[in-house]
Amino acid sequence: MSEAGASPIVPGSQAPHSRPVLWLISLVAVALSLFQLYSAGIEPLGLFYQRSIHLALIMMLAFLMFPVFGARHGRGPLGGAIDLAFFAGAVITGGYMALYLDEIINRAGFWSQTDITVGIIATVTVLEASRRAVGLGMTVIGVLAILYAFSGPRGELPWLGEWLPGILEHRGYGLDRLVGQLYLGQEGIFGLPMGVAATYIFIFVLFGAFLEITGAGKFFIDLAYAATGRQRGGPAKAAVIASAGMGSISGSAIANVVTTGAFTIPLMKRLGYKPHQAGGIEAAASTGGQIMPPLMGAGAFLIAEYTRMPYLDVVKVSILPAIMYFGTVYLFVHIIALKQGMQGMARSELPQLRDVMGAGWHFLLPLAVLVWLLVMNMSPMRVGYYAILTMLAVAALRFAVWFCFVAPRRGEPVTGAALVQALKLGGLKVIEGLELGARNAVAVSMACAVAGIIVGVVGLTGLGLKFSAMMMAFSDGNLLLALVMVLLASLVLGMGLPVTASYIVLIVLVGPALTSEFGVPLLIAHLVVFWYSQDSNVTPPIALAGFAGAAIAGANPMDTGFQAWKFAKGLYLIPLFMVFNPEIIMGGPLPLLAWTTLTAFLALAAFAAALEGYLFTRMSTPVRLVLLPAIVGVFYPSLIAEAAGAAVMVLALAGNWVASRREAAVAG
Repeated sequence: MSEAGASPIVPGSQAPHSRPVLWLISLVAVALSLFQLYSAGIEPLGLFYQRSIHLALIMMLAFLMFPVFGARHGRGPLGGAIDLAFFAGAVITGGYMALYLDEIINRAGFWSQTDITVGIIATVTVLEASRRAVGLGMTVIGVLAILYAFSGPRGELPWLGEWLPGILEHRGYGLDRLVGQLYLGQEGIFGLPMGVAATYIFIFVLFGAFLEITGAGKFFIDLAYAATGRQRGGPAKAAVIASAGMGSISGSAIANVVTTGAFTIPLMKRLGYKPHQAGGIEAAASTGGQIMPPLMGAGAFLIAEYTRMPYLDVVKVSILPAIMYFGTVYLFVHIIALKQGMQGMARSELPQLRDVMGAGWHFLLPLAVLVWLLVMNMSPMRVGYYAILTMLAVAALRFAVWFCFVAPRRGEPVTGAALVQALKLGGLKVIEGLELGARNAVAVSMACAVAGIIVGVVGLTGLGLKFSAMMMAFSDGNLLLALVMVLLASLVLGMGLPVTASYIVLIVLVGPALTSEFGVPLLIAHLVVFWYSQDSNVTPPIALAGFAGAAIAGANPMDTGFQAWKFAKGLYLIPLFMVFNPEIIMGGPLPLLAWTTLTAFLALAAFAAALEGYLFTRMSTPVRLVLLPAIVGVFYPSLIAEAAGAAVMVLALAGNWVASRREAAVAG
C-alpha cells in the first residue's frame, strides 16, 4: 500500500548504487519487515517504541535508497558524507527515543538540552528524508508549518506568525516549546499518522508486496479478462474490475496504473479506444482502487483511528459508495464502446476461467482469511500478520503438491538437488518480498512523519479552529460552498502531497468546521475529505495517475488527464450524495435506504449518459439539458425534489431506449 508512485518527480530506487550499498539496503529492508512481523504477531511493543524504531529504520532505508543529489548524479565523496551524516541522524532519532523513553516521560514539559538538540536533529532528518522519498512539496509544507509556529527572541528574528493577517496571527512559540511538541510529544512526528503507518499500513504494504512477487496481479487481470473480455469494450471493463481488485491492496493509484495498465491499455487501444481514452479509463479505475474496501489504500486505517470507530465499520459503510464509483466508470466504458461500435475480444484471445483459477486459486485464500478475521473483529495488524502467514503456507503447500505429485507425472526430475534448488529459490522469493514491502513503505511512512509535524503545529497554534472560522466566513454558512472549498483545497494540496498526507492535513484543518458548524456526521466528514484527497490523481493540471496512463498509452498527458477527470466524476458527486443523504452511510429505514440507493445509481447513470450524449442511442441536446436539473434534484435533500428528478430521468432514459428500438427496426 505504498505511495511510492505518488511523486513521479522523485527519483525512485533506481539510483546506481554500489554493491555494498545494495547489500545494506537489502539488510535494512529485511530487518524492518522482520521487526514489523515480530511486533504484529509475536510480541507487540509499546506505542513509542514501535513508532521510533519503525521511523529510524524507514529513514535509514530512505537515505540508502535516495542519494542526496538524486539518482542521476550518484553519491561521490561529498554526497556519501552527507548521506552518512543523515543516516546517523536517523539512528539518533529513533535510538534516543527508544533508549531514554522512561526518562523523557518523567521530564515531560521540562526538557533537557540534550532532548532539544536531538529533537532538532530529528526534525531536520525527517524533513530531508521526506524530500528524498516523497518530494519537495511535502518538505516545503512541513518547513512552512514550522516557520508559522516558531518565534525567535523578540526583536531579533522576524517570524511568519506575526506577518499573517487577522485570526491567522499568533504570539509564536520558542524553540523548546516547538521541539517538545514536534519530537517529544504525542501530536508531532510520533503522533497518530506515524502510529498508523508503523502498525496497520506497513503490515498490509508487506502483504501487497508478497501478492506482487507471487504473481497475484496477473491472476486478477486474467480473471477480469475471463469474466468480461467477450463483452463490448472488454479490455476496458477488465481494467475497471482488475483495478478495483488490485487498487485496494497496492494503495497507490499510480502504482496501480503502471501494473494493470501495462496489460490493459495496449488491448484497449487495439480494440478501438483512442490512446487518451485508454489512459484516462485506467487512471480513473486505478484511482477508485484507493476507495475500495477492504483496505482502501491506507485510508480505512486512518479513518478508523481518527473517528475511533471499529475498522470493520469503516469498511462496511464504504462498500456501497465504492460500488457506485466503479459502476459509473464501468458505464462510461460501456457507452463509449457502444458509440464507437466496438466488439469484444475473440474467445481464442482470452484466458479460460478454469485455467486461470487452476493456476491462481491460492491467491484467494489469503484474501478470504483476511476478510474472515476482520469480520471476527481481530486487530487489523494481527489480521495482516496472519494473512501473510496464510499466503506463505499456501505457497509452500502448493510447491509440495507440485514436487511430490505433479512433477513425477510429467517426468520432471525430483532429485534432492532439485529440491534444494527449489527451496533456495523459494527462500530468495521470501527475502524479495520482505525487501519489496519495506521499500514500498518508505514513501507513505515519511509522508505520515511530516504530516505529524503539520498536525503538531496545527494543535499548538490552534490553526484548525482558525481555518474553520475562515471557512465559515467565506462560505457564509452554505454547506455546498464549503464542500467546494474543501475540494479546491484538496486539489491544491494534492499537487505537492500524496493522498495519505493530503487527507491528514485536510481533515485536521476542515474537519472541525464540517462536523461542528455544518453538522456533517463525523464518519461522513472523514469519507468526504478522503475521497476528495484522491482528486489530484485525475484532475488537470496535476493529474498524476492520468499522466502515468498517458506514458503507457503514448498519448498527450493533458488530454489523458481530462479523460480521467471525466471518467472519475463519481469522485466528486458521490461525496455530495453522502453529505445530503447521510442514510446511505449511517443507515436508516430499509425503504428509505432502498430509495436513496436506487436514485443514486439512476442519477450517476443519467449523468454519464448526459455527459457522453449517448446511452442506448444518441441523445439530443434538449434531453441532455433536461437531465442536468433532474440530477441536481436527486441530490437535493427533499423527497419531492428527489421524486421529480427521478421521474424526469426515468422518462428521458426510457425515451432514449424507445428511440434505439425504432432505429433498430428501421435498420432491420
